Amino acid sequence: MSGIYIHIPFCKQACHYCDFHFSTNMGKKETMILALIKELELRKDEFKDEVVETIYFGGGTPSVLDTIEIDRIIGAVYSNCTVVADPEITLEANPDDLSKDKIEELEKSSINRLSIGIQSFFEEDLKLMNRAHNAQEAEACIALAQVYFDNISIDLIYGIPGMTNERWISNIEKALAFGVPHISSYALTVEPKTALKTFIDKGLVPPLDDELAEAHFHILVQKLSAAGFVNYEISNFGKPGYFSLNNTAYWQGKKYLGIGPSAHSYDGIRRGWNINNNAKYIKAIAQNELPMETEVLSKTDRYNEYVMTGLRTIWGVSLERIKTEFGQKFYAYLTQQAQKKIEDGLLYIENDRLLVSKKGKFLSDGIAADLFLINLS
Repeated sequence: MSGIYIHIPFCKQACHYCDFHFSTNMGKKETMILALIKELELRKDEFKDEVVETIYFGGGTPSVLDTIEIDRIIGAVYSNCTVVADPEITLEANPDDLSKDKIEELEKSSINRLSIGIQSFFEEDLKLMNRAHNAQEAEACIALAQVYFDNISIDLIYGIPGMTNERWISNIEKALAFGVPHISSYALTVEPKTALKTFIDKGLVPPLDDELAEAHFHILVQKLSAAGFVNYEISNFGKPGYFSLNNTAYWQGKKYLGIGPSAHSYDGIRRGWNINNNAKYIKAIAQNELPMETEVLSKTDRYNEYVMTGLRTIWGVSLERIKTEFGQKFYAYLTQQAQKKIEDGLLYIENDRLLVSKKGKFLSDGIAADLFLINLS
């Protein structure tokens, strides 16, 4: 099974922390939709032997599209690919886009999962991040969406400057009160060339506090675990039966096709990424060219990626897979490097799988990096 990711590169306004590719100029929206559809046509042979299980609209802000526009793109997927009978089709959405009329229209479309970018239920956090919605819209859109959709995920951000433990707990409790079956939660990060980086450098916003973010993470895990959520990936918590199939496929190394400017693709051997410029993307597609760079992943690259993604999930890193897919040298290296982490209580082995402990979970990316290798053949 494989997935298709569709990048919608438009937003109403720029969030201060975001470094994803987008434009606030929507004058080329129709032209972009035609380009997305044409890219699907140009690349259909790449997926001729695949069955699509998930379709994911990310961005940017996909909810700025009209439902008719969304359906046109989904129709193009069906026209050019083989799709399972009941695929997971996710739309990332901002609260300010989810009016009652919009939600009713989406319910009649092929979309069957909403991922809503709440980020916080508090006005001061939303203003600091320059979100397009307010606290009232954050709560109202969830209540509205639940009338029409069962499979709903919401995003929350922690580690925000000025966010006390008490306010973070209140955010989590508000989310739990709605009874949504999936929550994705990320630590605020400072990316280069973002407004947040500029504000921190100028002293207008306090620097991020890593200890605060770690405390928030442990509160999150404790609260959601007690409420019956499974922390199946470091940043993702789902009730049984509500794990994101799209994201799970990424972490398990399944193939996916990325459509749109800046979108990434992976076929198990090669990784590709489209140009992150709307005008150049549209021009290339119009000329029947794919504005994409690719790289063939070495065995070492694939090992490092598997260790990184595996340690972020409840499935861990299969030691048997390391031996059979990568060989005895890789297995010996991994187990040797992991030993000190095991002695420190950060990793453990269970059922022939290497897993991150509760103590090591917040540090999983750093732990994985210590297990990487530069070159081994």
